[in-house]
Amino acid sequence: MKIKLLSTLVFFSSQISFSQIIGGKVVSNNYTIPKVDIINANSKALTVSDANGRFSIAAKMDDTLTFIAKNYELKKIVINPFITDDTDLTIELTLKAEELKEVIVPKIEHKMTWLTKEEIEQIKLNSSRPKQDLRIIDYKESPQLFGIDFIRIGRQFNKLFKKDKATKSKSQNSNFKNFTKENCSQTYFLETLKLKSEEIEIFLIFCETDPKSKTIAEEKNILSIMDFLFNKNQEFKKLQISE
Repeated sequence: MKIKLLSTLVFFSSQISFSQIIGGKVVSNNYTIPKVDIINANSKALTVSDANGRFSIAAKMDDTLTFIAKNYELKKIVINPFITDDTDLTIELTLKAEELKEVIVPKIEHKMTWLTKEEIEQIKLNSSRPKQDLRIIDYKESPQLFGIDFIRIGRQFNKLFKKDKATKSKSQNSNFKNFTKENCSQTYFLETLKLKSEEIEIFLIFCETDPKSKTIAEEKNILSIMDFLFNKNQEFKKLQISE
């Protein structure tokens, strides 16, 4: 009996002292993660997960495996009797909190240059009639709401494009505005988009500066134009806040 017990102890001791190959895959939200560093803290052995997130590393009982990947929280596991070379491990990593809070901010592609009062006066002096694209009226009578000069905003978006492009796209923009007014009621602008009545015309000018308005005008799809107006309204509101 003593011999049998001694043999059993020797067997388990040998299992604990000898290394075995531990394997598995590293994932996050059901996606495999390549190039994860796996370190055996006890033996200092190191390996890296492959393109499919698979890995294998030598380890023995009570060894600690550490999993390190950029943008993910560090993960540690301890080898126990239930983990053998036949076990296919699945190691789940968690994204770091700061990575989850990232917000993508759309980039403004065009640089804005405001017209000064003197430039406006010079344009009026050198023109036989007001320039329709700039919508210039008497400077002091420009309607403002909460400190925002909507006429100036309208002029600015028209200046984003060169005159030759503005001339070529004039008919398409006109079609866009006409199609929008025919299919979207005043209530849609006031209640759904939360625009003020004096903002509607400026908002449509703002929409026309987006090249996508040409495609919308050609397709004449009411669902597409309402989706387009909704998205542009969010950009328009952000512009008011930044102003």
